[in-house]
Amino acid sequence: MTGIQSLKIGVSGVRGIVGQSLTPQLVVGFAEAFGTYLDGGLVVIGRDPRPSGEMILNALTGGLLSTGCSVIDVGVCPTPTMQHAVVDLAADGGIAITASHHPAGWNALKFCREDGVFLNEYQGEELLSVYHQGAFVQREYDALGRVGHDEGAVNRHLTKVLMSVDRDAIAAMAPKVVIDSVNGAGADFAEGLLQKMGCEVVAINDVPTGRFPRDPEPIPENLGQLCEAVREHDADIGFGQDADGDRLSVVSAEGVAIGEEFTLAFAADVMAERRDGKLVTNLSTSRMIDEVGERHGCEVVRSKVGEVNVVETMIAEDAIGGGEGNGGVIDPKLHYCRDNLAAMALILEGMARRGVAVTEWAESFRPSAIVKDRVPCGAGHTQRAILALQRHYADEQLDLTEGVKVFFEGGAWVHARPSNTEPIIRVIAEADDHATARRICDEAMQVVNGAIG
Repeated sequence: MTGIQSLKIGVSGVRGIVGQSLTPQLVVGFAEAFGTYLDGGLVVIGRDPRPSGEMILNALTGGLLSTGCSVIDVGVCPTPTMQHAVVDLAADGGIAITASHHPAGWNALKFCREDGVFLNEYQGEELLSVYHQGAFVQREYDALGRVGHDEGAVNRHLTKVLMSVDRDAIAAMAPKVVIDSVNGAGADFAEGLLQKMGCEVVAINDVPTGRFPRDPEPIPENLGQLCEAVREHDADIGFGQDADGDRLSVVSAEGVAIGEEFTLAFAADVMAERRDGKLVTNLSTSRMIDEVGERHGCEVVRSKVGEVNVVETMIAEDAIGGGEGNGGVIDPKLHYCRDNLAAMALILEGMARRGVAVTEWAESFRPSAIVKDRVPCGAGHTQRAILALQRHYADEQLDLTEGVKVFFEGGAWVHARPSNTEPIIRVIAEADDHATARRICDEAMQVVNGAIG
């Protein structure tokens, strides 16, 4: 169990720095725990192209085989491709080897169940309990699992995306698109998808080496090269992917990164005009999703932060669409997973059907600014911080579903909650302008800092 203390374990899986907290021994242990948890069966494994991925793949494979699980390796691919493959192959579970938007020295294991959805909090706790108990199933020589490979997983995924959108409308628009794949899991596939929709494509950082030329989190401050390329090539839009293909950011024709919150707002606008039903997002996502709901007569339901929390709420509500404000779009007609390939297709369809550019579409929403910040906070201090926030904002409207969300007159809000992936408290504020959002965010951060000393 050496090194478990420095791992981050939560609804997003098991994450750590390779060679420090994330070692082959730990990977084998979690593989044996997952195989025991599943009681054998078939497990699909996919990975992003980080240099450590092959080492982790081999450690995982050995641990799973020892418990009687067979493995289907779908290779380097977007995380949503692996999730699709779990369902396509009628597997009992899946594992994504990816640290998502974290730097190249990190890696992680994200476990999913037979429906291709990541384990929820309670299932994750059951898996962790199996891991800690260490009583793993070990099969005899003639009952070990086998290894196979699936070369068609990505093509099946791309075909589903292409069939889900109005390709004729997109092709008639013939947009010029710059795609920045950050040398990640989407590098071999995004350009081809866009071309099949009739786009003229300029690809940058499009070799899946796993050596990231920028911070892989697709937020505006990391997209300078993409913005420059959009201007240089006189493109209609730019798309910035993250390392594992589940989050997306948009750059306008003017070469401006408009912020990852618009990704879900645009995609939801398209999904809601096609279908009747509810939209689901998390508590920290922009109020723009509420505007989408008002436009199309859709109720908006908010869940705790975390992909699986949004997904399980979508399933329970039979939602028509959803996602998170970090650029993660979930189209349930394809699969209950965040998918930036699907997000690109939806946004391009929306532009084509509306006949508008990104800037005009963004301006159709109420002016707003979001400020996202963080306060370092160990697990032992988070409750103290949350209680201090409740006291400080006692006279305001509060939502205590996760952390503290405060609603102010005029539509501004602030949400402070413990992170699922890091020892921090995340603080997000939204208001009509940046100065107000910054002030609201700073006030909440001062309360947290005062509580934890």
